Amino acid sequence: MYSRRDLIVLFAVVAVLSAWGRNWLSAEAAEATEATRQVALEAAMAYPILLADTKQTTVVKVGLAGFKLDSNQQRAPVNVALVLDKSGSMSGAKIEKAKQAAIDAVRRLGPQDIVSVVTYDSTVSVLVPATRLTDKEPVLAAIRQIGAGGSTALFGGVSKGAEEVRKFLDRERVNRVLLLSDGLANVGPQSPAELGELGASLIKENIAVSTMGLGLDYNEDLMAQLADKSDGNHVFAESSSDLAAFFDAEFDDVLSVVAQEIAIHIKCAEGIRPVRVVNYDAEISGQDVIVKFNQIYSEQEKYLVLEVEVPASPSDAARPVATVSASYTNMVTMATDELSGSVDVRFSAEEAEVAAATNRIVAYNCVAQIANDRNAEAIRLRDQGDVEGARELLRKISTYLRDEAQKLDQKPLADQAERNEWLSDNLDKGDYGRVRKAVIMDQQNRRGNVPSRSDGR
Repeated sequence: MYSRRDLIVLFAVVAVLSAWGRNWLSAEAAEATEATRQVALEAAMAYPILLADTKQTTVVKVGLAGFKLDSNQQRAPVNVALVLDKSGSMSGAKIEKAKQAAIDAVRRLGPQDIVSVVTYDSTVSVLVPATRLTDKEPVLAAIRQIGAGGSTALFGGVSKGAEEVRKFLDRERVNRVLLLSDGLANVGPQSPAELGELGASLIKENIAVSTMGLGLDYNEDLMAQLADKSDGNHVFAESSSDLAAFFDAEFDDVLSVVAQEIAIHIKCAEGIRPVRVVNYDAEISGQDVIVKFNQIYSEQEKYLVLEVEVPASPSDAARPVATVSASYTNMVTMATDELSGSVDVRFSAEEAEVAAATNRIVAYNCVAQIANDRNAEAIRLRDQGDVEGARELLRKISTYLRDEAQKLDQKPLADQAERNEWLSDNLDKGDYGRVRKAVIMDQQNRRGNVPSRSDGR
């Protein structure tokens, strides 16, 4: 029989143990939650076992996968400039559809967000200076009154949009310029190289530019270069009725950024020669490879493919290939997270062992990017008037894709081959301009992102 004093002591001990247990569980839960709010790094060889006694070039994949945002409340605030073409060619349904798409996009933003609206024709006008969206109605009213007329000062429009973004430039915000145009830049700088340089300068300020080409008269190389060099998106909207869906998709991305200011450093081991990064601009100096991304979206994997030259090595030998480090700003915790990994390779005299060790998913990703890179060369040949040379190259790429699809058991590579064959059949058709715009968009969207896998592997 317990005395009253014994019971008091017993209850006190139980209370202490319960509190300790709750605290321990809370700490465990917090640690687990923190782990789910970090980008995941994958550094892997497509072919982790190589044929012995043979000098060869192989591929390394370095990927960063964005974590899932639990709710809209977790997202980072945005600082976005809408830069809208209102030149004469935008009159009628085009400008009306563009205005409605912009209005719908602004309605998705909240009071923590910054928005500005810039219009351009022969000149550039700041319709809505960068402002906090505590009251959306003045912004919506300003968009509604946009009218069309004049030429196309595209470079000036983007530059002015970037100026507005700079007023609230903040590493804790998603800083974006969204450009819409339906025509050729004919006022101010107008070449793809000049617009690419502008994009390259903006990424250094953590500003991405997404470009939306409307119709068949804009310069897709110019628009793609601007987006590519700033790590933004590029889309081809053939009809003004497509604008609402494209604006919506763009804001899905803007509102789901989980990481910014991403820097990847690959240090190749002694004896390993970095050849090139297939799908991104890279700084290669000696054994060091540096690649920078502007942002990663929730549940998106963005990756680079590095070709390396590996010296001949005897059977059963192993050697390190590279170490990888990455840093980024976590847009939920606002901490600077750092990640690291390494890759190595083993050698075998048995071809069957080499083939069996293939990392099929990593190899699949690498093949898709290599084919994408070669497709760009085919487009260049076609632009130079060498239709048959372009067609021959596209067919070679299709054969490569089909062979790899069979070896790796990855149907999407066969689908990519089929698309190449369609392109080769349409190189000299009257609507090649439309085909080319679709292909450039496809190349831009495929680059550095995990292609969809229909077979679930």
